[in-house]
Amino acid sequence: MSDSDKALRDNRIELVRASSSELTISISDVSLSDEGMYTCSLFTMPVRTAKAYLTVLGVPEKPEINGLKKPAVEGDYITLTCITQGSKPAADLRWFRNEKEVKGAKEVNAEGKTFKVQSSLQLHVDRNDDGVAYTCRVDHVALALAPQQATEVLEVQYAPRVEIIHSLEVPQEGQYLKLECLSKGNPSPDPVMWTKDGVELPDLDRMIVDGRELTFTSLNKTDNGTYRCEASNHLGRSSAEYVLYVYDVPTTLPPSTTPLLHPIPPDSTAQLSTHASDPTDSRDPNALGQHGTDHALIGGVVAVVVFVTLCLIIVLGRYLARHKGTYLTNEAKGADDAPDADTAIINAEGNHAHAEEKKEYFI
Repeated sequence: MSDSDKALRDNRIELVRASSSELTISISDVSLSDEGMYTCSLFTMPVRTAKAYLTVLGVPEKPEINGLKKPAVEGDYITLTCITQGSKPAADLRWFRNEKEVKGAKEVNAEGKTFKVQSSLQLHVDRNDDGVAYTCRVDHVALALAPQQATEVLEVQYAPRVEIIHSLEVPQEGQYLKLECLSKGNPSPDPVMWTKDGVELPDLDRMIVDGRELTFTSLNKTDNGTYRCEASNHLGRSSAEYVLYVYDVPTTLPPSTTPLLHPIPPDSTAQLSTHASDPTDSRDPNALGQHGTDHALIGGVVAVVVFVTLCLIIVLGRYLARHKGTYLTNEAKGADDAPDADTAIINAEGNHAHAEEKKEYFI
């Protein structure tokens, strides 16, 4: 029996097994109305009962994406809304930009026993959104093995952008040059237009226009100028410029005919005059270092000699000053008026005030 306390009377319910210890039923084509408490009663003495609660999951419907404007124009604001109904419990909606997940604004509304879930994604589209796939995926416990999703690919229209590609970095006279006008826009730009210095191309025999390409079969100086490539669609116009300057062909110099110089015989005079007159003469740094060492050694020796000489002069002067006085020869010291030796000693050791008048005698 169900929670209505009535015996089951439904063709979808089938008794699978009945015994003294087991009673099994099966329910086909389950719906949300089958959810509830089920009671099994065994009529014995006393009567025995067992209860079980049946929960029925509401499988969410396949999502739908609304609000897509095709085609969109660069700069437009678009709101994409993904909606799914019939889920129980409420489903979860997730947005993906190509393979990267982006966050949307989720809203859940109850509808009886099920839920309506929607998620919105606001976009400010630009040319980078052209061809991008936006996917809304439904995650639900009832869809664990096969989640449902919906995908929309944006088409964004935008004005063209132009770029000129050149085949030569340094164009020279007589060379072949190709200029290619790369334009990208949606819708695709009309055939491009080439001009030189603001007017039509002057020499169509050498300047060949083939679609988006401008070819120069043989460059010359008259090709110098500013070349413009222009492309347009119903959303706008764009252009790019290339300034062409044709360089001269580099000339090849003939082999040198200057006679070889014969070596000059070694002559000290000639060598000295050559070194004196050549300001770019490069000398061996090792030789310069050797000369510098010799000069330093000679200077040191001279300084030592001068110092020793000064020392000798000072010593000699002090010696002569200490031995200043009156000296007698051997003949004079025998004279009657000559002082005796004691007087000489006294004069040498005595009166220091008159040291400059000391006299020395030989005994």
